[in-house]
This record gives sequence, structure tokens and C-alpha cells, in this order.
Amino acid sequence: MGRVICISNQKGGVGKTTTAINLAASLAAAERKTLLVDLDPQGNAGSGLGLNKAELHGDIYEALINERPMAEMLHPTELKFLEVVPATPDLTGAELELVDLQMREARLKHALKPLVSKYDYVLVDCPPSLGLLTLNALAAADAVLVPLQCEYYAMEGLAHLMGTIERVKKAFNPRLEVEGILLTMFDSRANIAHQVAEEVKKVFPDLVFRAVVPRNVRLAESPSFGKPILLYDIRSKGCEAYLQVARELMRRDGRRSKAHPQPARVVA
Repeated sequence: MGRVICISNQKGGVGKTTTAINLAASLAAAERKTLLVDLDPQGNAGSGLGLNKAELHGDIYEALINERPMAEMLHPTELKFLEVVPATPDLTGAELELVDLQMREARLKHALKPLVSKYDYVLVDCPPSLGLLTLNALAAADAVLVPLQCEYYAMEGLAHLMGTIERVKKAFNPRLEVEGILLTMFDSRANIAHQVAEEVKKVFPDLVFRAVVPRNVRLAESPSFGKPILLYDIRSKGCEAYLQVARELMRRDGRRSKAHPQPARVVA
């Protein structure tokens, strides 16, 4: 079975969508079959991978609200092993529409269920808020990856998110775990960046990824060209960082698989 990992932080501007796009691309480059689900109404995960919103044949809103099969929402990318379920501004109203629906927190879980076994990884890009969309992602996920910008208010937001994860774990998804904390937008010239990094490692010594994503101009430019950094500038420091994150994630999963072997996947 593929692992469902939601990429979440209730604070905006921390590199969440950048991480979703580039981690997905890096896993695909390693020939891991990967699905990226955009659950953010801004729809940047799809456009950042070159999807034209005018040419979409379906989106995550239709799967969540209209219950169209998720398989009908899949869109290919330039990378052979990466597909995307995009989001459009229609998703903005989904928070209100979900309120009156049965099993409102489990809509994404049920929509993904027929597809999960076909992928090695399913990454979900969450909106920067704690609402029903993020709750759906947490309820569907095996793990949460937390991008964390190395700035003054980082620890305060992280504490709130960890509390939220624990509440979701108790109420909706007992298997949910924290995959790791990824330090992003790291500016090695700034003292505060080093201070935050040290503090996070002290509080969560077993959760922080060794790889650190630096502030990088090429990484910031790549979405405007509709390409992950891997296809935009493979020699950039930003690309190198996300390739390291992908390798680290795969090594963790390798150790997990050895400790808890799963039955072989049956391919029809």
C-alpha cells in the first residue's frame, strides 16, 4: 500500500506548496509512483507543475463534494511517475458545503481509497488553516510532514499544529503520526534561523529532517515557469535539498518496511 502523507502547517508562507511540488517531483524522479493531491483552493500545486486551469477535466472539489471517482481527476505531468489531482477556486466553498454532509471529515479518505494501492506515495498539499479541508487530509493520512520556516514565530505555530495532530489522532485517525519537520527558507546568514533550527532540534530531536531547504532564487522562480525545481534547475541548491529530503524519506520507509513487512501488492 502507498503511504498518504499530508504536508501541513497552519501558518502560511512556510514553503508548504513548494515542498509538496518538489518532494513529489523528487520521489517521481526516483521512480516512485507518486500522486499529488492539491487541497488548497489557491491551486498552486497544479499550476506549479505546468497544469493549465482552463484545460482541466476535473478537480478535487468534484471528488469531495460531487463524489466523482478520484481516478477521473488524475492529470499527468512532465514526470512519468507523477500525477496530480488539481484544485480550483471552486474549492473555496467546500468548507461550507462539507458542514452539512455525512462523514464530512472522511470524504477525502473515501475518495482516495480505490487509488492508494496504485501509488508508492500520495502527498496532500493542505491549505494554511485548520478547517474541514485540512481535517480531511489529516483523517486520510498515514503521516504529516511539517514544513517550518526558520523565523521568530515558528515554534508558536508548531506547538499549535502538534496539538491539532494529537486531537485528530484521538478523534478520527489513531494511526496518524508525524513524519517529520522540514526546515525551510533557511538563511544561513541570519542568527534567528540558526537559533530556531537549534530550538526545534532540541524540542523534537527525532523528528527534524537532516536535509534543510535554503532560501534559493531558482527555487522561488520555478513555479512561474510551471516546473518543479528538478526540471527548472537541477544544479541549484534548492533542487539538491529536495532530492535529499526524498532520499531521507525513502530511507525511513525502508527501515519501517523491514521492521513491519507488508504483504506483496497484487497487480491486476
